[in-house]
Amino acid sequence: MVVPASGLPDRVRIYEVGARDGLQNEKGAVPTEVKAEFIHRLADAGLTTVEATSFVHPKWVPQLADAEQLFPRVRDLPGVELPVLVPNQRGLDRALALGADRIAVFASATESFAKANLNRTVDESLAVFEPVVRQAKDAGAHVRGYVSMCFGDPWEGAVPLHQVARVCTALRNMGCDELSLGDTIGVATPGHVQELLNLLNEEGVPTDEIGVHFHDTYGQALANTHAALEHGVTTVDASAGGLGGCPYAKSATGNLATEDLVWMLHGLGIETGVDLDRLTATSVWMAAHLDRPSPSRTVRALSHKDQ
Repeated sequence: MVVPASGLPDRVRIYEVGARDGLQNEKGAVPTEVKAEFIHRLADAGLTTVEATSFVHPKWVPQLADAEQLFPRVRDLPGVELPVLVPNQRGLDRALALGADRIAVFASATESFAKANLNRTVDESLAVFEPVVRQAKDAGAHVRGYVSMCFGDPWEGAVPLHQVARVCTALRNMGCDELSLGDTIGVATPGHVQELLNLLNEEGVPTDEIGVHFHDTYGQALANTHAALEHGVTTVDASAGGLGGCPYAKSATGNLATEDLVWMLHGLGIETGVDLDRLTATSVWMAAHLDRPSPSRTVRALSHKDQ
C-alpha cells in the first residue's frame, strides 16, 4: 500500500554498489561471467547506476582482479551509468583506456582508516587524488568522491563532524561532482545524519551533490536513509541482496540492501524506476552462486511468497 509522506523527494536515484562493494568482500573470487551477468540483470531490473568494478591492484582486492576482462562485457549497456573505483593514477589510466567515463575515488575522514585502507595519512591520500581527479575531469569523466568513516571509526570512535566536512570540502574543491557519505561500520543514527548534512550545507556543499552510503550493523540503515531524504538527499547507495561489508573494517556488516530500500521508497510513493520482483530474482540468483541466503529481509520475504 502506497502512503506518501510530505517533505520527501518525488524520485530517488539508487546508486547500486553490489557488483563492486558487495563482491569485493567475498572470500573467493566470483567468475567474471557471473559478475557480468549480475550487472546485466541489475540493469534489466531498472537500475540505471551500477558501479561495475575497481581498478585496484589485485594484491589488495583479489576479488576484483578481472576489471580489464569484466568492464568490456558491460560497458555498452544502454542507459546505464557504470562508475568504476580507481585508487591512483595507474588505476585511472587503466579505466580510461577501456572507455570508463564515470570514476570514483575513495577517501577517509579518519587517519586510522586512511592508514589501514590507503596506507597513507588523510592529507597524503588527498594529495594523491588531486591529479587523478583533475585528469579524469580533463578526460570528460564524471567523478564521485567516497568519504568513509563519516560517523564512526573502529579505532578512533566517534568522528568529529568538522573532520568529515574538511575532507568533503577538499574533494569538492579538487573537482569531484558528487560526494558519498559512508557510514562504514554502521553506527550512525538519524540525528547524527541530519547534523552532518546541515554542517556540509553550511560549509557550501549543496545537498544535490551528496549521496549517502549506510551499513546496517545496528539496523539503522533505513532510518538513516529516511533522515537523509527528509533533508533533500536524492542519491542513495545500496547493494543488491545486502551484499558487502568492508575488508579493512572487520566490524562492518553488509550494505543497505537495495530491495529493502526499494520497498520503503515505493511504499512512500517515491519513484525509483526499479522493478522489485526482477531485482529480488536477481539477488536470489546471486545468492545461489554464493551458496548462501541473501541477508535482505525483503528478498527473503518475497522469495518465500513465491515458494
